[in-house]
Amino acid sequence: MYGRLSVAAPLPIQTFRVGRGRPRRAARTGREEIVKLKDKVAVVTGGANGIGRAMCERFAAEGARGVVIADLDVDRAEHLAKEINGLAVTTNVAIEDDIINLVNRAIEVYGAIDLFCSNAGIGTPGGADEPNEVWQRIWDVNVMAHVWAARAVLPGMLARGEGYIVATASAAGLLTQIGSAPYSVTKHAAVAFAEWLSITHGEAGIKVSCLCPQGVNTDLLRQSAGGPGEFLRANALEPEDVAGAVVKALEEERFLILPHPEVAEYFRRKATDYDRWLRGMRRLQASFKTESSSAQ
Repeated sequence: MYGRLSVAAPLPIQTFRVGRGRPRRAARTGREEIVKLKDKVAVVTGGANGIGRAMCERFAAEGARGVVIADLDVDRAEHLAKEINGLAVTTNVAIEDDIINLVNRAIEVYGAIDLFCSNAGIGTPGGADEPNEVWQRIWDVNVMAHVWAARAVLPGMLARGEGYIVATASAAGLLTQIGSAPYSVTKHAAVAFAEWLSITHGEAGIKVSCLCPQGVNTDLLRQSAGGPGEFLRANALEPEDVAGAVVKALEEERFLILPHPEVAEYFRRKATDYDRWLRGMRRLQASFKTESSSAQ
């Protein structure tokens, strides 16, 4: 696994036949649940655990022709591949050559990639004083992995005039993460890159969505127990809930995927009055420090 793993979320009735200009949606019928992903090929990084695993399982249940589980957790990836009749590929997303190999392997087996979910990520506490090595590692996993994935899959998608990329970021990429500058910065960057991809390639048939959940019952949240992220546990979703939100957002071709709807309101308040939002976040941070002192 990628250290502190953050593989921290129903596809359009349109079936990725995107082409140039505005896509034409297939007619809705009484039985829609298999239309969206049936016969498509999906790749999911960080796919052996947490949100990634839930997405792999959901995509397979939706009728995907191929689901590629990319992860460093080889045993869990291979076990899941057997369960859903998918393909496990050992992948360290912090290494570009591994991502290139992943894409090549998926194309070798299935012919093309319709949906690429750049989902793997890590978290770490700390601020500006964290060592350069810590900053570089989280930058490679949380940001450059998205860049390398796009670099590898876009040529084929652009040549076909269709394709879907989903980037897993975090609500911290829209707001912030108290207690973790590296996580906040890299998740903001992940959102920004997904925006750029959508703006730059949207008219060429490339669809892009960005997944920004708050607390999800994964290894990352459990590892943060007792820290500034403790408050997220109260309203944490299960990975399967997030996977369902992903499929629904893809149906609607919606860029921002918010499994926790309240994040949209927080984001609106931030944009409306940035200084007020900053004051509120300082108060929230102070309350965590007070609770931590009381607990000691």
